Amino acid sequence: MNITASTAWKAIEAHRLSSSPVHLREMFARDPGRANSLSLSFDGILYDFSKQRVDSTTLQLLTALAHEARLEEWTQRMFGGERINASEDRAVLHVALRRANGPFPAGDLDVMPEVLATRQRMAAFADNIRSGNAFGFTGMPIRNVVNIGIGGSDLGPKMVGYALRSISHPALGVHYVSNLDGAQLAPLLQTLDPRTTLFLVASKTFTTQETMLNAQTARGWLVANLGDAAVGNHFAALTAKPQRAVEFGIREEAVFPLWDWVGGRFSLWSAVGLALMIAIGPHAFADLLAGAQRMDEHFLSTPYERNLPVVMALIGIWNTNFLGATSNAVLPYNESLKYFPSFLQQLEMESNGKAVGIDGQPLACASNPIVWGELGNNGQHAFFQLLHQGGRLVPCDFIAAVRSDYPLPGHQEALLANCFAQSAALAFGKTIDEARNELSRTMSPAALAELLPHKVFPGNQPSSTLLLSRLDPQTIGALVALYEHKVFVQGVIWGLNSFDQWGVELGKAVANSILPAIGDPALAEKLDTSTRQLLAFSRQHLA
Repeated sequence: MNITASTAWKAIEAHRLSSSPVHLREMFARDPGRANSLSLSFDGILYDFSKQRVDSTTLQLLTALAHEARLEEWTQRMFGGERINASEDRAVLHVALRRANGPFPAGDLDVMPEVLATRQRMAAFADNIRSGNAFGFTGMPIRNVVNIGIGGSDLGPKMVGYALRSISHPALGVHYVSNLDGAQLAPLLQTLDPRTTLFLVASKTFTTQETMLNAQTARGWLVANLGDAAVGNHFAALTAKPQRAVEFGIREEAVFPLWDWVGGRFSLWSAVGLALMIAIGPHAFADLLAGAQRMDEHFLSTPYERNLPVVMALIGIWNTNFLGATSNAVLPYNESLKYFPSFLQQLEMESNGKAVGIDGQPLACASNPIVWGELGNNGQHAFFQLLHQGGRLVPCDFIAAVRSDYPLPGHQEALLANCFAQSAALAFGKTIDEARNELSRTMSPAALAELLPHKVFPGNQPSSTLLLSRLDPQTIGALVALYEHKVFVQGVIWGLNSFDQWGVELGKAVANSILPAIGDPALAEKLDTSTRQLLAFSRQHLA
């Protein structure tokens, strides 16, 4: 379906063209109740989108677009276990991973027995380590766990683990390794005792280049210190290819399954979350799942105009396809959400960063904007200058938790004040008259005229604020599921498959073709001249 040819799309475009540009200042002046009417709440989460350039008519038209894109049908198809990942002929059932019971998605296609059995095995494994009853080859208890993965096998559990580190086990170190650069793994190994270290190898295929090279290096380090016989005591695997893990030397009882109906960037809730479960404990992990499941239920049952994932997705559609925004900034105001922008970069851009529809035809509209961001308080002293006066339209997601997980007197109040101030300043700016009145108190007319242009802030920069009551497992679970469903809704409206990633696969294939040529110049002859030059320089300095 070409969504741009739909009645709803044309109505939105007509609405945009017929509405004279209205500044956010004027929108708030016209409607004193705007903040309340353009906010939604759910289980300790407030979503305030009143600083977006929308009104009630915009939202009604966008909601009609969701209906015309057959969002209801696609949602039922996903939750019903249909193979909506058409290019890979797979179902999309990550929502099953946070359910507490079954059958799901249907009696004749019930994945819950294997999901629940795996979750129970994970909990027993995690409890054994957390209690000090998991022993290495020499009889010493495991005290450090290293998750070796990349992409979805790293970003999700690492992000949540950092967000919830205030409740992590005090005597266990949980580390994440993803980079091929030895500068990540080598210094970490120097701090670890092989007798008390467990490695978790997270790879669906057990062939992922980055993951397996790091795993082989870790194995070599362990064997050099403890011998081949120690591998079974110090490695576990999270994979869809258990035989490959066993051939690596991992015991069958330490291999946890992944399934083809779970994409990597949606796999936090699966065995990929084992390192996270070890860190925060099975009970807190269950709370994480419960928060996500409640968001699933909200998404399924709530009318679109009050549905958080749907409204968030529609705001993104408006900004991208009708206002022309090409990027979206994610700005957490909590140190504990440090890795959230990186997590969303994969979730959103790997899912919807495509120009070909599910029907194989070029899309008739832009799809996912560039997602980027940083801790907001740091960003204020870096790129916020561009947001305020750079002349580019950059919608922003401000995210903050009201209660600190590491409270210090006066810190949280100042943090929240900065968050709220930046969203207000971006929305309302400072007019030339306001700047003139401010400067005229202390400056001569000549000096004022010279400085005045630099003190004007246009404002009208759209943003939403997600305010969380606190950073606990249930709230984090709901937050991640909220963005997952946002991605799905936008993919449906754009008419693309949010669950494949062929661009990622191309990069892997090209890298595998270049790797042998680093050591053998003859193999480089068929490569392009730029790559041959880079290889020649590399050989010269690797020697």
